[in-house]
Amino acid sequence: MKTEPMEPGWRKIGRTLRLGRAVRFVWQSARGWTLLNGFLLVIQGILPLLPLYLMKLMVDAITAGISAADKWAAFQHVLWIGALMGAVALVTAAIRLIAGWVGEWQSFLVTDHMNDVLLAKSVEVDLEYYESARYYDTLHRAQREGPTRPLRIVNGLAQIGQNGISLLAIGALLLSFHWIVAVILFAAVLAGTAVQLRSSRQTYRWQREQSPAERQAAYFNVILTHSSHAKEIRLFDLGALFMRRFREVRRKLREGRMALTRRQSVAQAVAQMGALASLYGLYAYLAYQALEGKITLGDLAMYAQAFQRVQGALQGILGSLARLAEDRMFLTHLYEFLDLKRTVVEPVPARTVPRPMRHGIVLDRVSFQYPEGTRRVLEDVSLAIRPGEVIALVGANGSGKTTLVKLLCRLYDPTGGTIALDGIDLRQFETKALRREIAILFQDYARYHLSAEENIWLGNAALPPDRERIIAAARRAGADEVIRRLPRNYDTTLGKWFADGEELSTGEWQKVALARAFLRDAQMLVLDEPTSSMDALAEYEVFQSFRQLVAGRTAILISHRFSTVRMADRIYVLEHGRIIEGGSHEELVAAGGAYARLFEMQAQHYR
Repeated sequence: MKTEPMEPGWRKIGRTLRLGRAVRFVWQSARGWTLLNGFLLVIQGILPLLPLYLMKLMVDAITAGISAADKWAAFQHVLWIGALMGAVALVTAAIRLIAGWVGEWQSFLVTDHMNDVLLAKSVEVDLEYYESARYYDTLHRAQREGPTRPLRIVNGLAQIGQNGISLLAIGALLLSFHWIVAVILFAAVLAGTAVQLRSSRQTYRWQREQSPAERQAAYFNVILTHSSHAKEIRLFDLGALFMRRFREVRRKLREGRMALTRRQSVAQAVAQMGALASLYGLYAYLAYQALEGKITLGDLAMYAQAFQRVQGALQGILGSLARLAEDRMFLTHLYEFLDLKRTVVEPVPARTVPRPMRHGIVLDRVSFQYPEGTRRVLEDVSLAIRPGEVIALVGANGSGKTTLVKLLCRLYDPTGGTIALDGIDLRQFETKALRREIAILFQDYARYHLSAEENIWLGNAALPPDRERIIAAARRAGADEVIRRLPRNYDTTLGKWFADGEELSTGEWQKVALARAFLRDAQMLVLDEPTSSMDALAEYEVFQSFRQLVAGRTAILISHRFSTVRMADRIYVLEHGRIIEGGSHEELVAAGGAYARLFEMQAQHYR
């Protein structure tokens, strides 16, 4: 994998400050909480100044009281200072607790908002992205970093402000003591920050390179735990095999990360030793000044704590800048995902989809190749579908039947040729409006682990659930009888992912999915292997009423069962992405071509 050239640390810090997009994410999700959190952080930056000065007063009061004639008066003075110190400590603790609570709420809101953003983008992107391994790497990185990094950036900026306030006040105190003190402390902290920046860069590169391996480990985990693989895992005794593969991938990830951590730990240890040597050198100088009588014991206590506070504030600021640089690098994963562009572009302005269709759909020399494919799936396909006509697409797997349907639904755009509805190119319609006119059942239909009613209602979720219409659609698909046998009928949860769910057979699931397609009030009905999982009786019952089911609609059937396709008005045979035959069942059988041979091969099994 190509790596990016290293940049000077301060240039990275400069780039880090351009983080407005992340700040906007946080602001949009939790405006009030963000303001409150910022205010509390500023207060926390000011409060540490008070204990420094109160400690100086305490030590000086005790020193003066040792030689004072009125010990009781001296003791009372010390008690008052101690009471003030206690009050400041209580206020500081209370604000810290409140800030923690506010930060927790803000974190929840920002995380939920970012998850919404990621899910919305996942729905928005075109189907072609889901057929690219690079897309899944990008999605994986965005899901890992997106929900947490924006809030970390805003908190980092707030921490810089908080530490900056403390640094200005305490730094002025130290400069009044000696300018060299500030220079030494700054140099010691800067070395550690440079090491942290370098470590962040290395971590970013490593995690980006390991995205495919992390997804592979997650895939093996799904194989071992998901119901879709459970039967074969047990029947073929594959558990140990996939567990070994999972452990091997995780071992490589673990070893790579530990090797990186070892190198980073050595560099950080060297930087920390340098910082400690500088700090204790300054302590020695401070002690010498006190022994010489140039400062009081109270000054000694105040300056000693000030050294620690200044070093802490410097470390906080530079550390926050380093973390911001790291967060910015990792946010490129989120931005890389959010900036994906649609290839199925919405027209502006959009044409209104004709309802009803008057002339039908025409494919004119349509060709298509998947974005990352090496061959054309469709080549020079031309056909016309008249309103109310039922056509069937027949051909071997991979001949382009389902791809042609995807183009009709505008899940993709053709790479050559045009598809027009009533003479208007599909690309001139809004995709949502076009798809509302199409009810479709793909062979790989979805199984929603929701109630039976909701499973069917999702076919037309734009309308409120109407139990009577849902039952009518279920009856037309043969699903009503299946659902009536469930414990709570249409209120029964389907599938076993949730409590009290009832699993269906593959054929029963297909009936539910078919009902979902029938519920949609669409002009066109597309059925891709609609009865492939049904038994012979169920298939017969569905197609006995087929003409009634598609009455008033244009229908496209994709099936390997000739008992199904022979009901179509016209049948098209596809081979290697081209239409090689077309006509009615009787015409094609009489022609003695590819369709006749396929029909004869299948018919032999029923003689």
